[in-house]
Amino acid sequence: MRILMVGDVIGRPGRAAFAKYTPKLRREQKIDLVVVNGENSADGKGVTRKTLDELTLGGADVVTSGNHIWDKKDVLGFIDDEPYLLRPANYPAGVPGKGACVYPLRGTSIGVMNLSGRAFLPALDCPFQRAEELLRALSREADVLLLDFHAESTSEKMAMGWYLDGRVAAVVGTHTHVQTADERILPGGTAFISDLGMVGPWNSVIGFTKEPVLAKTTTGMPARFEVADGPAVYSAVIVTVDDSTGKASDIARIQIREDDP
Repeated sequence: MRILMVGDVIGRPGRAAFAKYTPKLRREQKIDLVVVNGENSADGKGVTRKTLDELTLGGADVVTSGNHIWDKKDVLGFIDDEPYLLRPANYPAGVPGKGACVYPLRGTSIGVMNLSGRAFLPALDCPFQRAEELLRALSREADVLLLDFHAESTSEKMAMGWYLDGRVAAVVGTHTHVQTADERILPGGTAFISDLGMVGPWNSVIGFTKEPVLAKTTTGMPARFEVADGPAVYSAVIVTVDDSTGKASDIARIQIREDDP
């Protein structure tokens, strides 16, 4: 099977690019499942009913998230009712939503997990311990396992890749909005990349208008960040998985850059 895993979608431009390129990739690359990180889909921070619906209509099968999942409070009104919208599983017990799901696909079950790193991010429960709990739970239901590890530190993401090597089909990093060039198949058969990158405005600072970011960076004064306009970049990977073993045989990095108007 071929799985498209797409980086953080940033605001309206990101949603438009996702809807534009995902159906084309699904058709041309014979994609069986699309997993996308949607935590920045609403004005750059958070998820709303509207943005989730747009991602689903644009081709998303499973939507993961990260530390911005709660930034739009209306998500609390629907997250428990959405079987394929995930928040990091290492939030404490009792938090709304869920950190993993099982997606049925032509007689095969795909387990998708979502975890948050702890380096340079809000302190949550240990993602490595929670990964063990998820593996125990999902191994009874899922034939193939995937992880979106939403983390800042490349070393923490690499550690997770090695930790789960041979036990999941893919460990992909999200959060930094910058696609890394370290995609590989680890020795045990796990596809890995430190960060998928983003789907959003290319001429920006990780999706946001340059001027306020530069003003804050150079003066230290507060500034309001807004999602930039202009041509978009679409960043993702395609992971090929052996249905019989649940292990990855290939990972191919994708980056589509729109031309300037």
